[in-house]
Amino acid sequence: MNIHRYSTLPLLRQAVRSLAHAHRLPADVRGRLVLSVTALAAPEFHAGRPVALTASCENGPGDGGLLAVTFHASRFAGPLATSDLPLPAPTTSGPTATWHIPTPAADPHRAGTHGPNPPPADPPILPPAESRDSDEELRAALALADSLAAGHRLLKHELAETNAGVVALYVQLEEQDEQLRKAHGQVLRELEDALRPPPPLIPGLDLAVHYAPADPGAPTGGDLYDWFTLPDGTLHITIVDAVGHGVRSTRSALNVTHAVRTLALEGHPLQSILARTHDILMPLDPRLMATVLLARIDPATGELQLANGSHPPALLVRSDDTAQYLEVRGRGIGFPLPGSDRVLSAHLDPGDLLLLYTDGLTESRKDVEEGEIRLVQAARTHAHLPLADIPTAIAADMHTIVLHADDTLAMALRITLPPL
Repeated sequence: MNIHRYSTLPLLRQAVRSLAHAHRLPADVRGRLVLSVTALAAPEFHAGRPVALTASCENGPGDGGLLAVTFHASRFAGPLATSDLPLPAPTTSGPTATWHIPTPAADPHRAGTHGPNPPPADPPILPPAESRDSDEELRAALALADSLAAGHRLLKHELAETNAGVVALYVQLEEQDEQLRKAHGQVLRELEDALRPPPPLIPGLDLAVHYAPADPGAPTGGDLYDWFTLPDGTLHITIVDAVGHGVRSTRSALNVTHAVRTLALEGHPLQSILARTHDILMPLDPRLMATVLLARIDPATGELQLANGSHPPALLVRSDDTAQYLEVRGRGIGFPLPGSDRVLSAHLDPGDLLLLYTDGLTESRKDVEEGEIRLVQAARTHAHLPLADIPTAIAADMHTIVLHADDTLAMALRITLPPL
């Protein structure tokens, strides 16, 4: 293995290219090797120190061996900086750096081959013109860059198509989910509407109701009402607020209204109905808890009776704008000692407004007393409206600020003036 010394960059480049040609290294590898060697040599030449280059091949040039090229700097150079070289040098030791480069196998059809292991050619392969080598190395680098750019464009295109497909899939899934939510909500609303009877047509009495669930996407809830006419012409109204939300609370409230209706139509006294309802339902549903307000109104006379089981009191707004809460003590279904302590009697005159409701109307701001004061103000403000509009208008005023969302029920009743 001969050591050749060089003192100028052109001679060094020519020697490296001659070595690369002798071992038929690809143009891009040859270019990287030339740039790496000259990068290490430039500081040495600038300092006025020559460099040396040695090369050896395990099986000789052209036989698919491993070419070892070693660069020798001056012993004064110190460790070589090889980390950023175009062709990394895996072996470094002080002022030397060695590249181990695979060489292509020999062409079996070339003239002068001698079996599987031909000897090295004696005459050196003369290098072509340096400019032609530079052009070839540049073309190889550009071809590689073009290939990488084309691959990058293809990858970006495929990635964009994949992202578009994923986005389209998410959009489709979201649309389907929204359709399912709407269909689910529509089914629940239809079930709720079936459970909430329209106001009965009773001469001398106007009725209207407003209901809004805590979650519009889940319209089922525990606030329920029932109204029907007794054999004597009296209107019976049941207002129920079962603890909880969703289908289970709706089922509980429905059980209460059915039990109350059965007992009322059987002729049980108003004061006893709540306690009897408790006794009937608790063996069937021990976890049931519900507040209940019962009202009976005689449209012909305006006589009103109220029984209460832990429910918010009814609000009466007279035609002269005076207002009062009709308080009746009692305990609801599932409470200790259930039942109404007494039956409250009052009289409704034509033009008076009676408001029955659940606590979602007055407790939206978490302050019951403040809510009851605002309810009186809202009822007075909207008492002049057509009765059909009053419950919704009052609920809108009460829910301008909602700190505690809950199912809300508001029912308005008014004795109408007799026809002239």
